[in-house]
Amino acid sequence: MAPVPDEHQATLLIVDDTAENLNFLAELLLPAYRVRVANSGIQALRVAASAPRPDLILLDVMMPNMDGYAVLARLREDARTCDIPVIFVTAKNATADEEHGLDHGAVDYIVKPLHPSIVLARVRTQLELKRARDLLANQNATLEREIAERLGENQLIQDVSIHALARLAETRDPETGNHLRRTRKFVQALAGHLQQQPRFAEFLSERNVHLLAMSATLHDIGKVGIPDHILLKPGKLTPAERDVMKTHARIGADAIAQAEIDTERPVEFLTLAKEIAHYHHERWDGTGYPEGLAGDTIPLSARLMALADVYDALTSQRVYKAPLALGEARDIVIAERGRHFDPAVVDAFHAVIGEFEAVAGRYGDDAPGDAR
Repeated sequence: MAPVPDEHQATLLIVDDTAENLNFLAELLLPAYRVRVANSGIQALRVAASAPRPDLILLDVMMPNMDGYAVLARLREDARTCDIPVIFVTAKNATADEEHGLDHGAVDYIVKPLHPSIVLARVRTQLELKRARDLLANQNATLEREIAERLGENQLIQDVSIHALARLAETRDPETGNHLRRTRKFVQALAGHLQQQPRFAEFLSERNVHLLAMSATLHDIGKVGIPDHILLKPGKLTPAERDVMKTHARIGADAIAQAEIDTERPVEFLTLAKEIAHYHHERWDGTGYPEGLAGDTIPLSARLMALADVYDALTSQRVYKAPLALGEARDIVIAERGRHFDPAVVDAFHAVIGEFEAVAGRYGDDAPGDAR
């Protein structure tokens, strides 16, 4: 019984060097399918790559010049034809021959002499399988697009949330918004250089470098908890006032930790932001605050932020000091290698100093705000 034609007929390519076999298969399949024919391997490759491309190929194995195995190999090498299923049609009926054909990538193996009902059943089965594969591929592509759109929306919400929190800190901090932009870009430059090193490569994935740069804007979020008479004091702080100011590190970390609890599940950027807020005043030699951590016990995120923050403080105007020249600030940072700063981070700073100086020039405190 011949199969009922589909609304959109499948296209079959029959390849055989014998006219009798081509005619037999064409007459058998034409009632239900569009049929194209080729009488050599070279012609088969040309037809298979042209429109309308076949949904299924029935391929003779024993042909002169280029046999079926060679044709199939060439089909698999071409992006236009690599996914077309191929049924070998051959007089070679030994089990080893069939295994050989399937090993070469054929989806089925029909032995001559041909029986119409067997040919039709095998063709119908392979076309149904191809339709199922194509449907699944289309559904996966649609799902991937939807997931990408959702991830993009989530990333945008996350970025907006970070900016909103950072803006909140700005409303009470005498430092300008450009300080946040500069330090974010400093952290990004350092992390981008260090990710090339095996020691840091696993942690500093492209995603984590992005999250670090975004989370860096929250490093001083704890300053919202510092009294105005200390935070806004136009001059140097007394030792007692400085002790109060130091609490901003723990205040910021606690606030972010509470946000983590409220989310009811881990959020990557909150974890990094908490580390940065809590530990960015720690020193490599253990003399920093608030925990007195030393060396690699200080999270890498905070070690990056520490250098970025200090360099920016050195090169920025404050009510109690003038900015240092960029070269002088660079020398001070390098001199603190192994004391205030992680040696590897200082080495990265030295390698990307040009980027630091370009950022400092572009986003100076007298420059207009720029959200990039």
